Amino acid sequence: MSTNAHVILVKRPGTNGTPTADNFGFEECPFPAELEAGEILIKTLYLSVDPALRCRMNEDTGVHYVTPWEIGKEIGGFIGVGQVIKSSDPAFSPGDIVEAQAAWPWVALFKRKQEEQNPLRKVDTSLLGGKLTLPLTVLGLIGLTSYLGIKEKGGIKPSQNQTLVVSGAAGACGSVAGQLGRLEGCTRVVGICGSNEKCQFLTQELGFDGAINYKTENVKERLAALCPDGVDVYFDNVGAEMSDTVISQMNKNSNVILCGQIAVYNKDVPYPPPIPESTETRIKDMNINRTRFLVLNYADKFEEAMTKLAELVLSGKIKVRETTMEGLENTGKAFVSMMNGGNIGKQIVHVADPS
Repeated sequence: MSTNAHVILVKRPGTNGTPTADNFGFEECPFPAELEAGEILIKTLYLSVDPALRCRMNEDTGVHYVTPWEIGKEIGGFIGVGQVIKSSDPAFSPGDIVEAQAAWPWVALFKRKQEEQNPLRKVDTSLLGGKLTLPLTVLGLIGLTSYLGIKEKGGIKPSQNQTLVVSGAAGACGSVAGQLGRLEGCTRVVGICGSNEKCQFLTQELGFDGAINYKTENVKERLAALCPDGVDVYFDNVGAEMSDTVISQMNKNSNVILCGQIAVYNKDVPYPPPIPESTETRIKDMNINRTRFLVLNYADKFEEAMTKLAELVLSGKIKVRETTMEGLENTGKAFVSMMNGGNIGKQIVHVADPS
């Protein structure tokens, strides 16, 4: 193997802020030079594309912990799975499967030294049941976000017959969060998503009690029908008008898990984005807890959470769905599709097979 290729940012989104495939480019790039001491040569096998990357298309991300992508430069994503091709680090050997939960470039081959802040981890493939993509989903940052969001911000008490509502419920985080909420003790789980196929996935495969297609149904009316006792926990992946509707039906002392706001990612607003005065008043009057959730603030709980998630996956108590795009050259296309709701479960890109 002597060629290499990567995905670059060609231009930033236009005036309406909506990403399109022509924002991205695909081109050959230099093959990594000979390894220096401590370096590892890695072949990318799978990439994750995530809504949170949208801010990196802007000149200013609006957050301190990620930087914007540069025009004409290689794109750095978050999560990836790869195979070690060569190694001058004694901790890694050719053939090892590795993953990282941050700073994985959208490139076929790259070199990296082990870093304390963004470490590479060898994957115990015996725990994956043949699915090398699980570190991109439930056994990675997605699973940690869902698990710790539910545990740390949900306020779920099994004895109180609570109702959980999840927006973006058929996506990567939402689909896992709904299942975890049930396991944690919620007696009713309702998902909001964007197609009948997704609704069927939630109710027939994941065991949600109900699902609302926000594109064809009146969310306010359907929510009232499916949640007759109000909403106690809201896992918010969407924001904007949909979340205002859910919050309007939340009970006193309830909890919003503020995970994502994909409905406003294409708008030039701060994060978390401002909300209407009527929603602010509802939150205050009902003593609703709505504070920002950032999974990176709970790094000390990652190991325990990952152990529990692995147990739940291996026992079949959590089901995982993926939508796969083939080819590194289609990574930008996969990102655009995901931002437009084209995925069920986690959107991933299959780049190469293990050697």
